Amino acid sequence: MLNRRQLRVKVVQSIYAYEHSGNERMDLGEKDLFTSLENIRHLLARQLSLLIEVVDFYAFRMEEAKNKFFPTEEELNPSTRFLDNKVIAMLRDNLSLQRQIKEFKINWADSKELIRKLYQAIKDSELLKQYLQQESHSFAADRDFLEDVYWAFFVNNEMLEEYYEDVNIHWASDIDIVSNIILRYFKSLKPGSPEASTLPELFPIDVLDGTSEDRAFIRDLFRRTIMNREPYIQLISDRAKNWDFERIAAMDTLLLRMAVTEILTFPSVPIKVTLNEYIELSKIFSTPRSRIFINGVLDKLIEQLKNENKIHKSGRGLMDK
Repeated sequence: MLNRRQLRVKVVQSIYAYEHSGNERMDLGEKDLFTSLENIRHLLARQLSLLIEVVDFYAFRMEEAKNKFFPTEEELNPSTRFLDNKVIAMLRDNLSLQRQIKEFKINWADSKELIRKLYQAIKDSELLKQYLQQESHSFAADRDFLEDVYWAFFVNNEMLEEYYEDVNIHWASDIDIVSNIILRYFKSLKPGSPEASTLPELFPIDVLDGTSEDRAFIRDLFRRTIMNREPYIQLISDRAKNWDFERIAAMDTLLLRMAVTEILTFPSVPIKVTLNEYIELSKIFSTPRSRIFINGVLDKLIEQLKNENKIHKSGRGLMDK
């Protein structure tokens, strides 16, 4: 599942794209937002299937080595521990993953060079050598090794990022989100765990009412930020008198609008959470100077709105009071 910061990131990107597209139909902008989230689900399945594909290539090369004219003793009797990794076996048997591979028509036939390079990097690594020499053949050891492999060869891999950017321009920015999901998923796996037959849901469903709180959150944040554009810009402008508002970056204004939207229209989100989240988002989308500006304006806005009794929080939203 996605955490709230990741959801906010997608809303920032979608509102920015919508407001700079010339499109006046908010429903189409909202559709693009959820399409971008569906792309994350696709990339999640693709990354896991790539991991399986690399292991399959490892098995293929192992058989090739056995059939050489003069194979070495090691080539004739190789360790199959990587091939028998219990977490890889879980992924192969994961019905949810297999359905998504078919749904998204994932096929690596045209990407053999990418797979070969990943295979070679893993094969030559000290990480694999140490794993094959371990005495422990426990599930935990297999899971820890796979986490280490993913960190070492799939996270911040420029070759992989370039490949995905060529396939889908949005995936280069989504790969960090997907890697975070995958690593948390690996940590959740235990022998016989229910997670073994499913994949993490982007929007967990409440079993009582069949709705998704996170899905409603991003939909409402997207809609309300756009619908209240003018009054919130005026509100922000009034509290930014020490700054040349006309020269404030469009992204900074958008982050402030979204923060105001949360403060005024999301009773269950604590003020302190909103303040901290948008300062953190400014580090992603803006500059250090922007972070200082956003922090300063939000502090003034929160004080003003409290004095005017315009902030009404309830439930979890009262946590920082």
